[in-house]
Amino acid sequence: QVQLLESGGGLVQAGGSLRLSCVVSGRTLSGYGMAWFRQGPGKEREFVAYMGWSSLNTRYADSVKGRFTISRDNAKNTVYLQMNSLKPEDTAVYYCAAKWGYGYSNDAHSFDYWGQGTQVTVSS
Repeated sequence: QVQLLESGGGLVQAGGSLRLSCVVSGRTLSGYGMAWFRQGPGKEREFVAYMGWSSLNTRYADSVKGRFTISRDNAKNTVYLQMNSLKPEDTAVYYCAAKWGYGYSNDAHSFDYWGQGTQVTVSS
């Protein structure tokens, strides 16, 4: 059974940085596209970033472009989200997700496996 476990969330002041990690167990990341989504208070879950298996296909939501960086270490079965210049509107529960196959998607329904989420709170 595939399991995703996020960590690295916390409370940070605006302008600060956090690095989220997502460790995948149960199988290797081979063939999976990985993504981060987030859900803020009273909001729907939204796409944040995506990276394909080869790491060549990387996409970001406009709201985080230039501030967030997604990366993956397939040998460690781990995906990261480096978040810089954080803003209060980045406050949300951040979820890691895995999608079988090589095609890009920013639709949560396309993803097969999800972590339980990690809370990120940015104070002003």
